[in-house]
Amino acid sequence: MTVQKNTVLVLDCSEPEALAEFYAGLLGAEVRLSKDPDYVEVAVDNGVCLAVHRERDYIPPSWPRPEDSQQAHLRIMVARQDMDEAEREAIGLGARPVDTKNNHGPRDSRTYSDPAGHSFTLAAIPE
Repeated sequence: MTVQKNTVLVLDCSEPEALAEFYAGLLGAEVRLSKDPDYVEVAVDNGVCLAVHRERDYIPPSWPRPEDSQQAHLRIMVARQDMDEAEREAIGLGARPVDTKNNHGPRDSRTYSDPAGHSFTLAAIPE
């Protein structure tokens, strides 16, 4: 029998509450504080969708890098007809658009940096 498990993606940053508020606003979620002030969860109705952790010597990631190497990013799925509105929401919350090689033509995905420098993509749900 396999023990039930749950996974949570944890993003490092210098200000966990502020970054949690950004993602809560973007995802329509709520911020859940813990006894540990360095760890904050972003929760939706069916559970925790991600968490943020204070890293004392945090250095924001840079992407795109010259060698075009990226370790991870969040992919947030959005209805195709809502992409422009989702982009306005993200930028209004503090996201910064990232210029990538594939920013031309009809865009099924759009890449941004969150306020702490992590990259994420708003992507159209395939029809």
